[in-house]
Amino acid sequence: GKDVIAQAMHNASSRRNHPYIAINCAALPRELIASELFGYDEGAFTGARKGGNIGKFELADQGTIFLDEIGDMPLDLQASLLRVLEEKTIMRLGGTKLIPINVRIIAATNKDLETEVKCNRFRPDLYYRLGVIKITIPPLRERPNDILLLAEKFIARLCQRLGKPPMTLDPEVVDAFLQYDWPGNIREIQNIIEGATQLS
Repeated sequence: GKDVIAQAMHNASSRRNHPYIAINCAALPRELIASELFGYDEGAFTGARKGGNIGKFELADQGTIFLDEIGDMPLDLQASLLRVLEEKTIMRLGGTKLIPINVRIIAATNKDLETEVKCNRFRPDLYYRLGVIKITIPPLRERPNDILLLAEKFIARLCQRLGKPPMTLDPEVVDAFLQYDWPGNIREIQNIIEGATQLS
């Protein structure tokens, strides 16, 4: 999956000894995204924690921040993110000082961002700023050679974790796996293997 690849890129980089922070932009409530990413100072809003709160960009300083589902980020926050990319500083919500940051940003989406730009749902300037290197991860159904490798890896790991004897896939299961479309990709095959291993 995307997170595994982003983590691998971080681990293979000169930033590997610094934080790796992953954020799912689609999972955060719209009103909380800015405070999660940039943090907030005490008194920034009703219910703000005493002493404020550090944001994910500050936590990832010198490391990597992975912004998953960037295509679901609201337009106004896209402008704030663009400013961070350009100026390499953040300002906490309710804050008055700029905080310098040095992070590598990896962004991912399952949306066609070029279409999102044309439909005015994604800022073109942010699209071009983020698009320094583009990597397309083909779905599992387009990588049939990976299906059995992943299945065997997951089985071995689960058998060890659950204290079960080594298991293998029945030839009928191999055929079924190779013919299936895997709409849920890696997560789906992992869950199917886990369920079957638990029940075996």
